[in-house]
Amino acid sequence: MQGAAALGETRTLTFFHTHTRESLTVTFRRNGQVDEGALSQLSWFLRDWRVEKPAQMDPRLFDILWEVYRESGSSQPINIISAYRSPETNGALRRRSSGVAEHSQHMLGKAMDIRLPDVETGRLRAIAMKMQYGGVGYYASSAFVHVDTGNVRAWPRMSQQQLAQLFPDGKTLHLPSNGKPLAGYDIAKAEILPRNAALATQASAGGGPSIGNVLASLFGRNDAQPVPQQAPTQESPVTLVASAGPESIATPMTPAPLPPQRPREFRLASAALPTRTEAVTASLPAPEPILGYDEKAAVKALFDPRTAFLDLGFATRNQQELTVTRFTGPAVKPLPVVVQASL
Repeated sequence: MQGAAALGETRTLTFFHTHTRESLTVTFRRNGQVDEGALSQLSWFLRDWRVEKPAQMDPRLFDILWEVYRESGSSQPINIISAYRSPETNGALRRRSSGVAEHSQHMLGKAMDIRLPDVETGRLRAIAMKMQYGGVGYYASSAFVHVDTGNVRAWPRMSQQQLAQLFPDGKTLHLPSNGKPLAGYDIAKAEILPRNAALATQASAGGGPSIGNVLASLFGRNDAQPVPQQAPTQESPVTLVASAGPESIATPMTPAPLPPQRPREFRLASAALPTRTEAVTASLPAPEPILGYDEKAAVKALFDPRTAFLDLGFATRNQQELTVTRFTGPAVKPLPVVVQASL
């Protein structure tokens, strides 16, 4: 891999966004220092176009792209497939595809999916993997490569033979598909991890040297120049918050009303219950006895159908009591016995 230019370099990138159809040429590093105005331009250009929300992009990402672009020899703008991704967009894409990570580097402003129209996608993948600056995802069917500033890794993994062809000396943190590191894995671990940690520290401090300059300081390059010191400013650091547009002004949010406090002591109000239930009973007149009941006649009626409707259950002396105004027995009117005449 070719090293970056010595300190004092100026770096410019040209982009084309495949979704918004916007184009941008921006010088993001001047005299070795990150241009904050250019970084703001890039953050808006690489916004989540679905919801029109930007986020502060990781400056290391542009250094990686610059080195990949230079190594590829491309003369076309870098095509942006995806850059910053808001949580709501990432969740929606995750529901549609299992290939979207739940905690994607896109949500942190640390990843981009890119395509170079005049560079074969497999070669673009190999160049990014050889840098060993972060993660590299290869999407051959969609013809783009994912690049991020996270841990060194690649997906899908190459076979051991493919990885050995890409790293003949075996000095790589990338693992093959069988999970067995190449021979120079420990050497790569001792060299690359401190380098990437230094890059992350410089980026978090803001406006630090480029990747090429860190390489020079770590591995003793002779063309490195001392870093010009700038007078510290008293301005407080500015945090870019996702908004609907670059010119929007953050307005203080009205706090949501809080619910009333819960009482410290609860007392249950209950009505006094009666100790016993008072039964309410209606005074009903006692049933009058059946007068003149003839037990033998009743038994006979059970076996003689002719007498079933006759008034055999009452004595003769009680017949007068079967009136409309007084009733002491069954109200059955005797039916006449019909005798069928012999023909």
